[in-house]
Amino acid sequence: MTINCKGQLIDLSTPKVMGILNVTPDSFYDGGKFTSEKNILLQVEKMLTDGATFIDIGGQSSKPNAGIVSVDDELKRVVSVVDVILKQFPETILSVDTFNSKVAQTCVENGASIINDISAGSLDDNMFAMIAKLQVPYIMMHMRGNPQTMQKLTDYDDLVKDILFYFSEKVAKARSFGINDLIIDPGFGFAKTIEQNFELLNKLELFQMLELPILVGISRKGMIYKTLETTAENALNGTSVLNTIALTKGANILRVHDVKEAIECVKLFNITNNQS
Repeated sequence: MTINCKGQLIDLSTPKVMGILNVTPDSFYDGGKFTSEKNILLQVEKMLTDGATFIDIGGQSSKPNAGIVSVDDELKRVVSVVDVILKQFPETILSVDTFNSKVAQTCVENGASIINDISAGSLDDNMFAMIAKLQVPYIMMHMRGNPQTMQKLTDYDDLVKDILFYFSEKVAKARSFGINDLIIDPGFGFAKTIEQNFELLNKLELFQMLELPILVGISRKGMIYKTLETTAENALNGTSVLNTIALTKGANILRVHDVKEAIECVKLFNITNNQS
């Protein structure tokens, strides 16, 4: 199970870690931390040293009720960061977290390797055509509505069955455009209640029937800290527990704020898995 990142084949049969770099002032956990070039490069260096295969740059918060950022403002936030990182660490495989096709195009043209779209093309009608043109791996997440409306759209006939159907339609559409490398993200926390998030994790192995890499992004999210009656800042231990469960159920990529701890989960999982 491989993806082609600008000519570099990445084997996802062994789980990989994607480090989160939010360059927004309002992200739920680390908003405003990485606004200077110095802080950005220090964080990227730390994540790469700790073992991240990918760095995912986000210029627009997708937390519930987050404000919409204009395309121009998102470009201003993200493109310069792509340039700065690749100048300092030219071998870095950069993913850009965006649902705007113009942002996707500009970032890939400046050296980004992956597009991570929370809407799977639903918020920009040009996204599928753009990804096909760019021929980069495309992460498609499950979400209903948008960050402003998603928490009101949590009624499902059958949660997992409905999400599987959503992906089957999205995959078919992506293939019709000629998009080769697809990754699916079930969308923990997006248009799902806490109980639904745990149901989704409990049945995560069912998504292997799509025969595509699975990305899991549960790092420090509300399903963890609200369940434990704590805060996002104190949710690292809970994150490691759920990341480990995700690995046992077929996760190929862990998208996390804390790379070192996620890499430890992967190492211990691999040893256990190889002995079973």
